[in-house]
Amino acid sequence: MELASIVHQFYDAFMMKYGDTALPGHKKALHAILRCRTPDSGMLYVQCPDCNHSEWRPVSCGNRNCPKCQNHAASQWIDRQQDKLLPVPYFMATFTLPSELRSLAWCHQKVVYDLLFTCASTTLKDFGLNPKNLGAEIGMTMVLHTNNRKLDFHPHIHAVVPGGGLVKRRLYWKKVKGKYLFNQAALAKVFRARFLAALEETGLSVPQKVAPKWVIDCTYVGKGITALQYLSRYLYRGVISEKKITANHNGFVTFSYIDSGSKEKRYRTLKGEDFLHLLLLHVLPRGFRRVRDYGFLHGNAKKTLSLVQLVLQVIIAKLKPRPRPAFKCPCCQAAMIVVEFYRYVRVPG
Repeated sequence: MELASIVHQFYDAFMMKYGDTALPGHKKALHAILRCRTPDSGMLYVQCPDCNHSEWRPVSCGNRNCPKCQNHAASQWIDRQQDKLLPVPYFMATFTLPSELRSLAWCHQKVVYDLLFTCASTTLKDFGLNPKNLGAEIGMTMVLHTNNRKLDFHPHIHAVVPGGGLVKRRLYWKKVKGKYLFNQAALAKVFRARFLAALEETGLSVPQKVAPKWVIDCTYVGKGITALQYLSRYLYRGVISEKKITANHNGFVTFSYIDSGSKEKRYRTLKGEDFLHLLLLHVLPRGFRRVRDYGFLHGNAKKTLSLVQLVLQVIIAKLKPRPRPAFKCPCCQAAMIVVEFYRYVRVPG
């Protein structure tokens, strides 16, 4: 079930119902999905060096909300994260906005999402520096998700944290005890206070009734690569894969998801235009960075990361840059060579 065909079928109904509230980024995402791998995105003329077979191939749209694109970018991100992996236990801390603040987050996405990153990262950093908890500088990789399993608007941040930190003054690695990082209730209390204070500083109107207790989940995730692979799934390719779209019948679209409680497969059915609206709730503001590194995992802290790897006696085998997948010749399966690029230009009127 291709998403492009669903967009084409329900685009007019979506614009009639949601056109007045749809943001420019929403319309851009829909247009990109419609033209993906069609002549409207451009054509490549490729030729096989072995059998000389040649043909035109359509180009992908490259939009980060398209389920067909950006697989190479996700693979490259995983490669970069593997270069940073340490032989220590890893934890994943999840910071979730309460339901009372979700409408505010939707109306002021860039501001609220930035505050989510800032308050979550500083909370974890300060807990790491506190001698009662660890007393060391920690690192973390944080990824913003805006959806739950049913694709409802549910902003939260996942932070993958190595289980330990660097004590710079003494140049040694201080590891956490067992499969426990920080107290979840204490994290939630500090995060709530900082986030609400930061909201007030921006001048946004904070709802009067906000839950007194927020939820932060901090879980042991083993070696870390599994958690990073989980986060990379929809990092560059939207919030749903096409294989989860199970039906499109009589104006209704059905998709599957795994229930977080029972772990069983469930199905959700919506009108086609409402399904598109549900997907577009998770289109991020233009240029917004969904993934960010902090501490010794930050891009500007390569020397500190090298020091951590030296202390832990880590030997990193630098991977060669992953090449882009090549077009395969339908005749002999050899990698084809791009000879020419052509883009159609539509003339108004």
